[in-house]
Amino acid sequence: MSSTLIRHLPGSAPLVLDSPHSGVAYPADFRHACELAVLRQAEDTHVEKLYDFAPALGIAWIEALFPRSYIDVNRNATEIDVEMIEDGWSDAVETTPAALAKVRLGKGLIWRMTDDGVPIYARQLSSAEVRQRIERCWRPYHEAVSRAIADAHARHGYSIHLNCHSMPAVAATYATEFPGLVHADFVIGDRDGSTASPALSQLVCDTLRGFGYDVAYNHPYKGVELVRRNGDPASHRHSIQVEVNRKLYMDEATLERNAGFARLRGHLQQLVERLLATDPRTLA
Repeated sequence: MSSTLIRHLPGSAPLVLDSPHSGVAYPADFRHACELAVLRQAEDTHVEKLYDFAPALGIAWIEALFPRSYIDVNRNATEIDVEMIEDGWSDAVETTPAALAKVRLGKGLIWRMTDDGVPIYARQLSSAEVRQRIERCWRPYHEAVSRAIADAHARHGYSIHLNCHSMPAVAATYATEFPGLVHADFVIGDRDGSTASPALSQLVCDTLRGFGYDVAYNHPYKGVELVRRNGDPASHRHSIQVEVNRKLYMDEATLERNAGFARLRGHLQQLVERLLATDPRTLA
C-alpha cells in the first residue's frame, strides 16, 4: 500500500521496520505559524534512507510521509493538550505521569511547540481537525504496523519489530525530561523489557557496540506508543525502539547527509541481517 500519507511495503521475513517521524509532506491544512525551517528540525531526517535496504531483504516497511509535528503517531490518541482545542475535547484524555510530562513539554499527540520552545501555532485547533488527523494519519498508520507484525508472526511463529528513530546529539530544552543531555550514539528501548526479550535487546546493543558505537539501554528513551502497543514478548512478538544519533550521519543545522552516512547505513544493514538470522525463541 502506498498513499500520500503512509508508505507500506509488505514483506515475507519475520522482521518489520517502521519510521513514524521522517515524513516531509506538510499538509495544506497544517496552518503552522513558525517557519518551515524551524519546524523541520523536528523531523527524524533521512531515517527512511538509512534503512532503505530493508524491502530488498523481504522486510515489511511502514513509513509516515506526514511530519510528526502535524500529528505524532508515536503517542497515544488520548495524549491531548486540551488547552490547544478551541471548542473543547469530549473524548478520553491520558492521565499517566509520562503522558502528562510530554503534554507539559508541548509534545502530546499534536505538538504545541518545537524542542526549542518555539510555538508552532498562532491559533487554537478545532476538535474536528484534530479528529481528522487521527482518522487520516494516526489510525491507518497504527493499523499498517500492527497488520505487518501480525502477518510476520503468522508466517514464522514470532516477529521482531524495529521502531526506527533519530535523535539530536544534545537534548534540547523542551525535548525530554533531560534537557542538555549528551546522547549516546544509539539508544535501544524496550520499555524495561516489557516489549521485547531483554536477551534480544542485548543482542542489538552488543552488535552495535561491536561496530564501535556507544550504546545506551532504556535511557533516556524507553520506547513509546508503537512498541507499547505491539510488543508482547511472552507471545514472541518483540518490539524495540532504535534511536540513532544524528551527528553520525548528518549536519543537524543544514539537514545534509555527512560522510558518515554510508558507514552507518552499512552497519544498520549488518544489524538487520543478524536479526534475520536470529530466532529469539532460542535466546536465553
